[in-house]
Amino acid sequence: MSLKYKRILLKLSGEALNGGDKSEIINSDILEQYAKEIKAVVDLGCEVAIVIGGGNIFRGASQKSGIDRSQGDYMGMLATVINGMAIQSALDSAGLSTRLLSAIKMEQIAEPFIRRRAIRHLEKGRVVIFGAGTGNPYFSTDSGGALRAVEIGADVLLKGTNVDGVYSDDPRKNAAATKFEEISFGDVIRKGLKVMDMTAFTLCEENKLPIIVFDMNQENNLMKLVTGEKVGTLVI
Repeated sequence: MSLKYKRILLKLSGEALNGGDKSEIINSDILEQYAKEIKAVVDLGCEVAIVIGGGNIFRGASQKSGIDRSQGDYMGMLATVINGMAIQSALDSAGLSTRLLSAIKMEQIAEPFIRRRAIRHLEKGRVVIFGAGTGNPYFSTDSGGALRAVEIGADVLLKGTNVDGVYSDDPRKNAAATKFEEISFGDVIRKGLKVMDMTAFTLCEENKLPIIVFDMNQENNLMKLVTGEKVGTLVI
């Protein structure tokens, strides 16, 4: 099999790690499945970078406990590092070489983010996990994912969700919602569709970085995407 995308940025939600069970922070079966899917594409020669959210642990922007927004966002960034460590451990167990890079310095557990170092790791076949978002409050992990994808020169940003693409409406609430196989950045904005937050979305549009929204929990979807099969929704 040949690769359509040589270098990818895989954006995963933190909530996906608990498998929908809010009583559980991280589900080991899901971690193992993700590691298996990622190893398969790395073995094919695909260079993989990962950004994962922290919503299964702490979501700063949605807190109503009186915590200052900036403080809450920093707490959320630390949650992404915890998830990054978890997925790093799963990938290591699968036999992959990995590096966790953090936008907030914590030398004992992660390398500081340096763009050239990240690219060199990818060139050597290592899976690079970016933690702590952009390192700044008021920016989501979607924005962190878009920023890192542009910085490393990724061919595509793959947004792995629990929905199999972009729909005209929420398919879980509206049975008449229709799925888009392909849609332009402009049409997403005009139709008011939820793909990523506007900061991340605009960054991808300005840098001509295509986005594919797909169901990461469907077996072999990642492999199908990197080898050119049509899966999910392409935003271009």
